[in-house]
Amino acid sequence: MRTKKQIRISEIVIPKYLPVFNNKTYKHIILTSGRAGTKSSFAAIRTDYQIIADPHGSAVVLRKHHNKLRKTVYKEMIRGINRLQVPKNRFYITKSPMEITYKKYSTTIYFSGSDGIDDTKGIIDEDKPIKLVVLDELTEFFDDGEGEDELANIEATFVRGNKAGFQMIYLYNPPKNPNAPVNLWCKKMEKRQDCIHIHTDYRDVPTEWLGQDLINSAEAMKKVDPKMYRWTWLGEPVGVDELIYYMFSDRHRKKPEEGRTYDIAYIGGDYGQQNATTYQAFGLDTYKRKFPGLGEYYHSGRESGTQRSPSEYAQDLIEFMDELHEEYAVKVFYVCLDPSAKGLQEEIRRATRTGLEYSVLIRDADNDVALGISRVQKSFAFDILSISPKQENLTRELGTYEYDKKSIEKGKEVPVKENDHGCDALRYAVMTAWRYIKRWLPAEIEEKEYIVDIARKEVRDDEYF
Repeated sequence: MRTKKQIRISEIVIPKYLPVFNNKTYKHIILTSGRAGTKSSFAAIRTDYQIIADPHGSAVVLRKHHNKLRKTVYKEMIRGINRLQVPKNRFYITKSPMEITYKKYSTTIYFSGSDGIDDTKGIIDEDKPIKLVVLDELTEFFDDGEGEDELANIEATFVRGNKAGFQMIYLYNPPKNPNAPVNLWCKKMEKRQDCIHIHTDYRDVPTEWLGQDLINSAEAMKKVDPKMYRWTWLGEPVGVDELIYYMFSDRHRKKPEEGRTYDIAYIGGDYGQQNATTYQAFGLDTYKRKFPGLGEYYHSGRESGTQRSPSEYAQDLIEFMDELHEEYAVKVFYVCLDPSAKGLQEEIRRATRTGLEYSVLIRDADNDVALGISRVQKSFAFDILSISPKQENLTRELGTYEYDKKSIEKGKEVPVKENDHGCDALRYAVMTAWRYIKRWLPAEIEEKEYIVDIARKEVRDDEYF
């Protein structure tokens, strides 16, 4: 009778993590990394091993929000069982409630969000006390929760009933800003004797585990944008440039491909009376996976000395779309407007009802500033987004759009509200087209963006593109 080969932990866990795999001297284990640092797979293997190896100890895996559990940590724990090569028929694996129980010992991995104080109350296991708590995407506990106080309450909840061996594992990718609350918390924790902080990146992982394509992607970014590479791939808190789109460079200034046509174009619109009103247009190239700038309309009442009414701006938009339709054969325009510009939106709706050779779909732009900036930055960093020479005012603004210095020092990045009309319009267009753009990102970053979309209820947690 053939026996199954016994897996060694060293075959599925990178060397940097091996010293803490069975080390119970540390109560707090902080794991940070850049992209593909394998911290999530380590945590899954360690958690699965907990309920298999210890007949008396269960585990709980927490994220800040319930609706992020099933597609992330729950899925990763099942992958961990496969990596350990333990047959799944030795477990009860359920989705409602979300639990994984090892049949032999009745030890369980529980999954929960931490949206409210009652979320974790029912998890305390009197027979098999919680020996391991895993907190995934720790930054969310600081951004959306109570930070250090919340972590202390979670520890107090689960440490009860444990005489020895209780541990907490914290996972996160460090934010850019060294002053971000989670980064400051980590520095504080590093001073404790019962805490260890391990940082990894893709260079700590065997190439055959990751694949050469991933290595090539990292090295390609290293050449064109070293700072973005250090944050994305190495996980370094590189600091926040005052210049928001510091990665915008000559490689992003491109004429649209001559003779190219676009079935769909997105126009981000930012409206002002005294301030500038601008329309920034981008084509959707699903074949080449690009979002090229096509042109802009820009009028400043203050600079020109001439005020225009919403109905005039609506007519200007139609002329602008006529030109784009003529040049690029656009069939459908998504017009994504400043959410506060209801009057202009109604004028555009009225003016585009009939008589056009193309369709116009009007959308309220998503005005989540921080998320929008992050998505524009990703679009530039991965060479999805480009700016046309015709977008002169947008190009000028991209070189001056900055964060407020004092906000950076406080760990929160707040843009200065000056010379930002084109940048706002660009952000509106990217946010509206994001359902396509996110598919063109590297796989791991795409999956993280998908989880953000679940949290914002942009997609259901049972759908994947």
